[in-house]
Amino acid sequence: MTLTLTGCGSGPGDGDVTLKLVAADYGDSAANSSQHYWDDLTREFEKKHPGIKIDVDVYSWTDVDKKVEDMVKAGKAPDLAQIGAYADYAARGQLYSVDKLLSIPTEADFTQSLADAGEYQRVPYGMPFGASTRRLFYNKKLFAQAGITSPPKTWDDIAQDAKLLKDHGVKMPFALPLGPEETQAETLMWMLGGGGGYTDSIGKYTLDSPQNVKTFEWLQKNLVAKGLTGGDPAKVNRADAFQGFADGEVGMLNGHPTLMKQAEAKGVDYGTTALPGSNGKAKATMGVTDWMMAFKQPGHRAQVGQFLDFVYSKKNVLKFSSTYGLLPVTVSASQEMMADDRYSKLHGFLEQLAGAEFYPADKTTWPLVSKTLKAKMGAAVEPDGNPSAVLSTIQNTADAADNAASGE
Repeated sequence: MTLTLTGCGSGPGDGDVTLKLVAADYGDSAANSSQHYWDDLTREFEKKHPGIKIDVDVYSWTDVDKKVEDMVKAGKAPDLAQIGAYADYAARGQLYSVDKLLSIPTEADFTQSLADAGEYQRVPYGMPFGASTRRLFYNKKLFAQAGITSPPKTWDDIAQDAKLLKDHGVKMPFALPLGPEETQAETLMWMLGGGGGYTDSIGKYTLDSPQNVKTFEWLQKNLVAKGLTGGDPAKVNRADAFQGFADGEVGMLNGHPTLMKQAEAKGVDYGTTALPGSNGKAKATMGVTDWMMAFKQPGHRAQVGQFLDFVYSKKNVLKFSSTYGLLPVTVSASQEMMADDRYSKLHGFLEQLAGAEFYPADKTTWPLVSKTLKAKMGAAVEPDGNPSAVLSTIQNTADAADNAASGE
């Protein structure tokens, strides 16, 4: 107790504590690396809490999850990790639950859908950090040239508009990135549009449900087979699709807020609209959030809690979100963003956040299922592919992993 109490004290001395935070980089260059954000934030925090020092290491998304995994395996867990998944660590009892860390006002300020997505077996361990939703982007100039006067509202509209775009020489009428980079995202968006999804209401995988099979049969028959995706979707990664849109070669695609900056930098006049579904607007859009978590091993619960209350203050959440084109994860920062016209282009994305559907990040088997989707899903829509067989194969992998996880 003495150590903890002294660590919270205001003077230097034996009780000084250094908290280790490993975080992901949201910047796309050294100039806007997340390291700058954390350096500014920790400098301000340390001034107010002289007994607590924060040591932050920022790694690329390619490396950060593995870095934390290796530290934990070596018995040197960081105090805090801001990474892509929390469930494995929660399942092994390595994390503090959120209620043991945050003050009640801070915990209550999380957007509810995000807070719910951070629960493992009904207990919150993952704190949302940076969020986004998806909308359909379309190139206004290419639409006008093809005589299309309004954005698509249904899948049939997408197919019709894509054909008009193709007839007017557009290289990639609808970009469908089912390449290995982020297939799990594109797949879920289409599943939601067809009334399906990855899991049912009790968290069981439903990958090969009739709705999901029907969705990918529609894609195969109405977009891919008709040459409206401008090539083999299994070979198109999200980065390629986004670049193609910024280069003015893509008519439509599903995208997140980061694409706005990319398109604007190249002078593309674009619009966004809610994701179309099979018979009207999709039942929900896909939401994505990354996670902050606190490890028990270093034993600095009180100091970590103080730091997190500061991290999740309205000012800091808004600064992070606006710097990286992301959506705030708290109600207070979201309300401020909605009330500010400077963020008007993000308002459509933010309005969807409360009802968005997320990856089943609370399942320890999700990383394996996600990896399997990345490897196999592209083949489902190829002209000679078999959507039903591909989805059944992935479902079998998911069921086997779930059974192993529950010790059956």
